[in-house]
Amino acid sequence: MAAIFSPAANLAAKLGLIGAAGLVLGGMSWWWLWPRTDYVRHNSWFVEQPVPFSHQHHVAGLGIDCRFCHTTVETAGDAGMPPTYTCMTCHSQVWTNAAMLAPVRESLANNTPIPWRRVTDLPDYVYFNHKIHIAKGVGCESCHGTMQDMPLSQKARSLTMGFCLNCHRDPAPNLRPPEAIYDTDWQRTPDTPSPAALAQQYHVGGRTLTDCSICHR
Repeated sequence: MAAIFSPAANLAAKLGLIGAAGLVLGGMSWWWLWPRTDYVRHNSWFVEQPVPFSHQHHVAGLGIDCRFCHTTVETAGDAGMPPTYTCMTCHSQVWTNAAMLAPVRESLANNTPIPWRRVTDLPDYVYFNHKIHIAKGVGCESCHGTMQDMPLSQKARSLTMGFCLNCHRDPAPNLRPPEAIYDTDWQRTPDTPSPAALAQQYHVGGRTLTDCSICHR
């Protein structure tokens, strides 16, 4: 009796099964990895704003403290955005007629806020409080990167669940002395208290920071 399938059919079937398995694995890998890529998370993307505000110029160049603009970072869950009159504290005297600052002047004249676009984003189901992180010695750079080097603002960290958990499992290396939290030039030196000592000073570690209820409430 003649064979229904030739020997080549066996090879074709094996290659087909291997290809199908490859497609399934590739699809699962894409489903798992793609949302975690810097491209999807918009890491290192400059966000177009109504006014091209430069942290590099204002922070590194002029030495303006973070709290001058982000006034509620120590007292509220949100760091806050500066009202227009904060900008006009300086720009009523310097660069008063600059074309790029027209939206600022219009905002003041019309008593309407400047529609800044969010750069550092978290999902709505994630609870984050700036005040507690500052109170526990976490420097701005840990989450926002070296803002003082950015001519335009960009997201420097992934801010994924894994990013947050890595810090919550071992927060000590991200802690700074109180006087260094806003210091953009701060570097750890031999005279700096150790991470363990800082954790003890700030009373960090008394509760499990990886509990679901810490970030999901």
